[in-house]
Amino acid sequence: MKKRSPLWYELPILLSIIGGVIAYIKIRKDDPKKAKRCLVLGIIFAIPIFIGFGLDPFGETMMISSGSMIPDLKVYDMVFTSSTIPFEEIQVGDIIAFNRPSDHNRIIIHRVAEIIDNDPLTFKTKGDANPTSIPGTDFPITESEYIGKVVFTLPQVGYIIAQLLKPPTNYLIMFGTVIIPIMMHIRFWFTNRNS
Repeated sequence: MKKRSPLWYELPILLSIIGGVIAYIKIRKDDPKKAKRCLVLGIIFAIPIFIGFGLDPFGETMMISSGSMIPDLKVYDMVFTSSTIPFEEIQVGDIIAFNRPSDHNRIIIHRVAEIIDNDPLTFKTKGDANPTSIPGTDFPITESEYIGKVVFTLPQVGYIIAQLLKPPTNYLIMFGTVIIPIMMHIRFWFTNRNS
């Protein structure tokens, strides 16, 4: 039985379940233990993808970046919207994501405060923490601005993501997922080149 390089762990790290399956198929006869570990690693790295797809097949995932919806939504909360809920079914009290009506250059997530017209259907929204609705930001919201209704929230998940993406944490992650396996491969190569 031939031992395989630790570099095979890079496949499931970089390609998730697909990389895990490829590594498993390629090295299962030579190094069954490492093959199984690669497959398990690929499954572990695929879990967030499957969760995200399950929660977000027909909408968008967004991170709250302002305190306008406190206390229901806080900065760094992740929200999942559904674009499959028709605009006509939105009711006063629902939280929706929409493009700012004045210029469409920013996505806003606010609560529907009132219906200001029925033909065409037009809403006024308001941030729960804001004293009033802001013209050009909170209204008029028509179907052309509508992105989706907020259907699920993961509190503070965005904070973890934000911390993982900024230095020095991002460098440590890169070191752990790329450099360490390469160093392990070099060590493996030196110890096994004479065997």
